[in-house]
Amino acid sequence: MSRSMRITEAEDNKHQIYSYQGAKDIDPQKEISKETKAVDKDMQDVMKKAEVLIEALPYIQKFNRKIIVVKYGGSAMSNEELQRSVIQDVTLLKLVGFKPIIVHGGGKAISSWVNKVGKEAQFINGLRVTDEETMEIAEMVLSKVNKQLVTMVQELGVKAIGLSGKDSGLLHVQKKYSDGQDIGFVGDVDKVDPSVLYDLLDRDYVPIVAPIGLDDNFDTYNINADDAACAIAKAVGAEKLAFLTDIEGVYKDINDKDSLISRLTCSEADELISSGQIGGGMLPKLGNCVSAVREGVNRVHILDGRIPHCLLLEIFTNRGIGTMFLNDTDEQAV
Repeated sequence: MSRSMRITEAEDNKHQIYSYQGAKDIDPQKEISKETKAVDKDMQDVMKKAEVLIEALPYIQKFNRKIIVVKYGGSAMSNEELQRSVIQDVTLLKLVGFKPIIVHGGGKAISSWVNKVGKEAQFINGLRVTDEETMEIAEMVLSKVNKQLVTMVQELGVKAIGLSGKDSGLLHVQKKYSDGQDIGFVGDVDKVDPSVLYDLLDRDYVPIVAPIGLDDNFDTYNINADDAACAIAKAVGAEKLAFLTDIEGVYKDINDKDSLISRLTCSEADELISSGQIGGGMLPKLGNCVSAVREGVNRVHILDGRIPHCLLLEIFTNRGIGTMFLNDTDEQAV
């Protein structure tokens, strides 16, 4: 036997001895038990995922080919992770058969740019005073935000087109006043031509709309994004309108976090408004919700945009989150 063969045999014998000594310390039953537990845990994880999909199935069936308008604004726009979460939600809605339309704001970014050019943002009753220079800044910023959102959607493999209310006469406005005060180029939507949105939806695009419109003189006006989303949802007969906000929903008492209202009929919302319990920026939002439901939108939702994947949680789970508005005649909230 050669020297190299003897060395190889010795090495093999050594490994066999080590293997035997190690084996004496191993309890086969314990090892099997560990493997079984690992398999059980993996199976439990798989079953949980299956349960989520099964829970979502009736909602996917119900809303297939239905239009949902998502008003996108607040903190969900300024936080990169939340921004990605919202776009993922909208993209998934598209891929499972919804027809989503995004209407976005840009208030914080507009204020930032107004300050950068040495102007001070002015507000009257919560509405931005918009002179000609501020209007130019607003249109520039909204256009930039619009194209960023288009890019994010397309990165996920879904076609998107960005437009403003000026395109194809989508949003026609009249000059808006605040308690009789002139607030500049701020418009109230008085007419919507949704034909361009129908064309885009039929061609399998996600329309992403910046809230800018034209008046009879073709002057450019800034529009409150909530108002624009509400007007568009009514015009296209949306199944759902979802407002992403910086609050969990509607509270009976804003100081009592246990008083969140999960569903409201239009009459109940009217009573809540009349009671004086609702104030600030929530008042016009409630008005938009009630108006949309009464003019044909099946369900309207106020959701906390700070919660990752809030859209999916509301639409595809039995429990849902936020506050849902429905018609007085509806007996079942789906």
